[in-house]
Amino acid sequence: MSARHAKPFLAIDVGNTRLKWALYEAPRPGAPMLEHGAVFLETIDELAEGEWKDLAEPQAMLGSIVAGDAVRRRVEEQLGRFEIEPRWVVPAAAEAGLVNGYDHPHRLGADRWVAMAGARRRALAARPGPRAALVVMVGTAVTVDAVDAGGRFLGGLILPGFGLMLRALEMGTAGLRVPTGEVVDFPTNTSDALMSGGTNAIAGAIERQYRRLQALAGHAPLLFISGGAAVKVGPTLDLPFEMADTLIFEGLLHLEASRRAAASAR
Repeated sequence: MSARHAKPFLAIDVGNTRLKWALYEAPRPGAPMLEHGAVFLETIDELAEGEWKDLAEPQAMLGSIVAGDAVRRRVEEQLGRFEIEPRWVVPAAAEAGLVNGYDHPHRLGADRWVAMAGARRRALAARPGPRAALVVMVGTAVTVDAVDAGGRFLGGLILPGFGLMLRALEMGTAGLRVPTGEVVDFPTNTSDALMSGGTNAIAGAIERQYRRLQALAGHAPLLFISGGAAVKVGPTLDLPFEMADTLIFEGLLHLEASRRAAASAR
């Protein structure tokens, strides 16, 4: 089937709070995005008759999910309106130019693996050559993952996101049930103190890992930041960075293309 007449490709990212999806013209990196959307997990069961009701029939889909088997089954029920096989990324020991340095590769979060695949593709396009990359996702949890210039995942951090930090403080401390505030250098009210504290905790973790990766790599790494709360963290960093809102979708496209190329070569 020619690319001109190929059916679109559906990429799905199911996190702990929301399901995000994007329909691409073809299953290849750089393909135009045709449509996209996002729903909270509580409303997944409305997708087939809602956002996907008039969606063009995909040729195939590939997804990343961290929300558990029950949510996965609900998503697959909604995918039943299409004639496609639900396929979900399971981190491998090596794939698409990445080497998984996790002690138990399959236990790595699928979203982290997919985001690193997207970052790896960007790193390969860097000039004057491939560079190490720090891949940050700021969502319900925050992950800070390091990939060297050769594509090896070195390891990463997991820490609470803004919501988890604030809820932990509210549960464990009296008198902190207040609206979140702004990020300022020297907070003079509790709302600003909470938001500034959480933001600086996340920014500090990113900057420490960046310095460690820079020392190991011998050059300034690329820094990619994505996730729903990335806009809060980015401006506070004392580092150059790229906001990469579609990093997981880019990773899914990269993995799909790599798998198809490998299958064609057999």
